[in-house]
Amino acid sequence: MSENRNRQEIDMLREELEMLMRERTGLLRVAGAAAVLVANTDVRNFPVEAAEAADVLSKCVNELADETLKDALDTVHAKSDPRDL
Repeated sequence: MSENRNRQEIDMLREELEMLMRERTGLLRVAGAAAVLVANTDVRNFPVEAAEAADVLSKCVNELADETLKDALDTVHAKSDPRDL
């Protein structure tokens, strides 16, 4: 009985881990796309509300760990200059 229960717990953990990895991939795509958008946007041409949102987005992207940002950019196949990280 104990072995069966352990197997069920392992299977549940595996499913949870797979779900988290899929979610991470999706979040990396969002972060990568956001990073590319921020890097290629001139907020001086935005309405005030949009410029404020772009500023928040920019700060969030800049707070990412270097390796996470690199993974995010790789996910969207963006070119990155190591000096930008």
